[in-house]
Amino acid sequence: MAGEAVLIAAGGRAILLQIADPAICHGVAHHSDFASRPLDRLRGTLTYVYAVVFGTPEEATQARRQVDHAHGPVSGPATAQRPAYSAFTPELQLWVAATLYDSALRMRDLVYGPLDDAAADALYREYGVLGTALQMPPELWPRDRGAFAVYWDRRLGQLQTDAATRAVARQLLHPRTGPLWLRLMMPLGRFVTIGLLPPSVRSLFGLPWSARSQRRFDGLIRVTAAVYPRLPRRLRHWPKTHCLRAMRQSRELAVV
Repeated sequence: MAGEAVLIAAGGRAILLQIADPAICHGVAHHSDFASRPLDRLRGTLTYVYAVVFGTPEEATQARRQVDHAHGPVSGPATAQRPAYSAFTPELQLWVAATLYDSALRMRDLVYGPLDDAAADALYREYGVLGTALQMPPELWPRDRGAFAVYWDRRLGQLQTDAATRAVARQLLHPRTGPLWLRLMMPLGRFVTIGLLPPSVRSLFGLPWSARSQRRFDGLIRVTAAVYPRLPRRLRHWPKTHCLRAMRQSRELAVV
């Protein structure tokens, strides 16, 4: 599942859910320029996921070290305007891993249909590796899908936005820089991202959505579900192949 390119369409949903946690958002706002460099953020996240899931143990370790290096400066004390934050806080890493899992699963189910219980349980257990490969202790990952559903509903109820959160979201959804092809694709990417979000989170960000929007979104998903699974596996897994190849080439260059 993790190698399917269609899951990338849910990346914007995962990021908006992440930054709706105030600690994560202020860490991003004060220590990251990823909103102005969305392709770099996407490439880094995909490389980490693919290395941990599909790479060798050495490649997974390299990806973890790169993420840890990037997270090093991301911390700050609590103030009247924001909670304390650190990229190494296990509970925040749990939330990031949870958004990646839930977003990927939602996109996968829309395109392929729901998994049977046995496959869904196995997938859920394996997905916890994305968090435990960093500082999240294994026992923090909810024990099963039922426990995850309880955790997910509770965390959705705790999300909130402020001026900083909404500013980062605007930068992500309406980029003013980057390649022309990215800016041309953003209306579609923005539409898919908003359509995938839980209604409560759309409201937090003040993102418009209507019955007509939902009908258009449902039609887009029907077309995707009819076309995407019939594409050659080599094409559907091209981002995974490309990211791992680039990572391996960079390692070879470093050795040379």
